[in-house]
Amino acid sequence: MKSFICDDFLLENNTAKELYNSFAKDLPIVDYHCHIESKEIAEDKHSKNLTELWLSGDHYKWRLMRACGIDERFITGDASDKEKFMMWAKAVESAFGNPLYHWTNLELARYFGIDEPLTVENAEEIWNKTNEILASGKLSARSIMLSSNVEAICTTDDPCDSLIYHEQIRESGFGPKVLPAFRPDNIVDIEKDSFNSYVEKLEAVSGIRIDSIASLKKALISRLDHFASHGCVIADHGTEYIRYSKDVKISSDEVFKKKTISKDASLTAEEITAYKTDLMLFFAREYAKRKWTMQLHFGCKRNVNSVMLSKAGINCGCDTITGANDFLNPLSGFMDQLNSEGLLPRMIIYSLNPTDNTVIDTLCGCFNDGSIPGKIQHGAAWWFNDNLVGIEDHLRSLCAQSLLPCFVGMLTDSRCFLSYTRHEYFRRIFCNFLGTEIERGRFPYDKRILKDLIERVCYKNSSDLLFGN
Repeated sequence: MKSFICDDFLLENNTAKELYNSFAKDLPIVDYHCHIESKEIAEDKHSKNLTELWLSGDHYKWRLMRACGIDERFITGDASDKEKFMMWAKAVESAFGNPLYHWTNLELARYFGIDEPLTVENAEEIWNKTNEILASGKLSARSIMLSSNVEAICTTDDPCDSLIYHEQIRESGFGPKVLPAFRPDNIVDIEKDSFNSYVEKLEAVSGIRIDSIASLKKALISRLDHFASHGCVIADHGTEYIRYSKDVKISSDEVFKKKTISKDASLTAEEITAYKTDLMLFFAREYAKRKWTMQLHFGCKRNVNSVMLSKAGINCGCDTITGANDFLNPLSGFMDQLNSEGLLPRMIIYSLNPTDNTVIDTLCGCFNDGSIPGKIQHGAAWWFNDNLVGIEDHLRSLCAQSLLPCFVGMLTDSRCFLSYTRHEYFRRIFCNFLGTEIERGRFPYDKRILKDLIERVCYKNSSDLLFGN
């Protein structure tokens, strides 16, 4: 019987197969947004079993297990690693239509040579075989990256991070580039209880007394310089929704001092907006001056299950897509102000809500100025959308409103080293999308144009993002 993960997986016609095998299959991977820990690469981490490598910290899988009726003990609790793996097999064997089914079996095939889908019946055999391979040391963090043809990744790093592990990786002569990405959410989110303690942490690492908005920015510039010295060229901001007002009537300095005097200070929505408007404009201007790319992720409501939050903590699988909200007015105003100053940085915009796709695509078109291909663009289908349907819908909107060859392509957004197969997953879907349109007579089969298109979207654009313009 034909294996499930075969050469033609997700490739539904001859044109798609030719495009994938000729132009996409062997391209290097540039993963410009992930949550891999640089420490694990520096130390070349070896996982003792598949649960540690696969299930530890993976809230995608945890959600599916809970939906299957599996007790929390086997998810984030004190069950043994083997028991947790067996429960994962129970959950995933019938996960029809869920990307986790495809990802799980792609990873088994590519890294362990296991062609049969994971089920309850073969879970014991797969557990033993994968653990034998892991025990051999052949699948350490670095060896996985090398075997996956990874050229570069960008980790996600807090401004206070020393970046010592990035230094160790660089000094070791490891082939793939491991670059930091600047993620300053902790200093932007002034409404959080942890804000004051974070300011103290920033003081300590920067060596600057922070008692005003001016000194805060001075400290942040020192950290931006620190990141730049380690090869950083990209920043990332995550928020539930965009806060910006052109007509701010409140001083951000007053808001900052009010908060830092007392962590329990109650800030109004207007005060929060005043602070965030000023700080986000500050960051964007700095990125523009440094020729960095600014990523904006929004549309996620986090930790909606307070019981699970207290039991398992943040990033436990209890985040959701926010409903419709007006991000267009504040975001377009933010971009227009920067553009008017000549300081609109290169931007990648993501919403977790797929109904925002066309809005984002049309907004991006308003601010592209011909200076850089795809200077302002819609980021890859993200999180709950990085599945077959979500990726295809994203591509359709992008094609209809923008120029596909400028798209910066896929990312893993993952904490797991085995997730590099998500690039293969995307490339297969992308080539099938193109092949289907060609076979329907909607686009000609021009090998030169198609080769250039596939190479740009699957590799070159992301490489240029980090090492080009």
